[in-house]
Amino acid sequence: MLASEVVIVIDGLQNDYDVVVIGGGAAGLSGAQMLARARRSVVVIDAGSPRNAPAADAHGLLGLDGIKPNELLERGRAEVRRYGGQVVSGEVVRAGRDGAGFAVTLDDRRTVRARRLLVTTGLVDELPNLPGVRERWGKDVLHCPYCHGWEVRDRAIGVLASNQMAVHQALLFRQWSDDVTLFTHTVTAPTGEQAEQLAARGIKVAPSEVISLDIADDRLIGVRLADGTRVDRDVLVVAPRMVARAKFLEPLGLHTIEHSTGLGEYIPADAHGRSEVPGVWVAGNVTDLTAQVGVAAAAGASAAAQINADLVAEETHLAVQAHHSPFSAEAEARLCAQVMGERRHGL
Repeated sequence: MLASEVVIVIDGLQNDYDVVVIGGGAAGLSGAQMLARARRSVVVIDAGSPRNAPAADAHGLLGLDGIKPNELLERGRAEVRRYGGQVVSGEVVRAGRDGAGFAVTLDDRRTVRARRLLVTTGLVDELPNLPGVRERWGKDVLHCPYCHGWEVRDRAIGVLASNQMAVHQALLFRQWSDDVTLFTHTVTAPTGEQAEQLAARGIKVAPSEVISLDIADDRLIGVRLADGTRVDRDVLVVAPRMVARAKFLEPLGLHTIEHSTGLGEYIPADAHGRSEVPGVWVAGNVTDLTAQVGVAAAAGASAAAQINADLVAEETHLAVQAHHSPFSAEAEARLCAQVMGERRHGL
């Protein structure tokens, strides 16, 4: 942003930024920190609904293993602000083109403009429609062995089959406990090689539909089957359908697509987070459905570095053009101001 530009501030938001980061989780805050350290004007717009809110702790994060999710986010916000970035509350309902850049509209009708977008809105876990599952989600109803496996080691674990990955999940959780039962639920019981794998690993198979969870003293004690029996379990593993939060990108022509694994819907991107729409990058669970906190944070930083390089290339191109004019310094400032003005007015 040019020093000579007039900056309008409305409810904590300026009118223009180099980059608007949509989503204030690990990926978004990590990217914003990187951009702010690169002396970019950046704002994070955070809807305040992190995916891992039900979890007591965040794991697998080197140096911060076991940190409370809210504490991690508070630290991240403070770091972004330390380098001059902004973090504001709000939900983005639309992102569209605005000249050479983008216009981002919030649910309260505030609008901000950006030269580039970094989308880190994460995903929504669509849980099985089974009484008790949502209430125990993040406690003793889990899905990720690398997030929670150590905490439930050596306990009685049940795996609820809901898609083609159920056998894989059961085999993974067998690493943490030798008492694992696969409930086929509404899925056909494994046969052939899969059945042999389960048997070889000592994983029991219950070929019956699960109708409810049994809870006592605020903990899971078992699952109730359609035939009336109850199987004692301390933990139930489910496979939610994971859907990227990205509907607001549709005006740009960006849509979620079905993942090849059948696990849900995501926004595709290249290895650096560059989407198919020029100027829009994505990072974290919005594009990588299975990314843990550390992976998401790294992806946000990587995408931010690419965004900064892209902006540097654009600014260098303008500078070279201006350098060839008789009044290079004045021409460069005038050209940059013209580009920024056209972007603000949608020309």
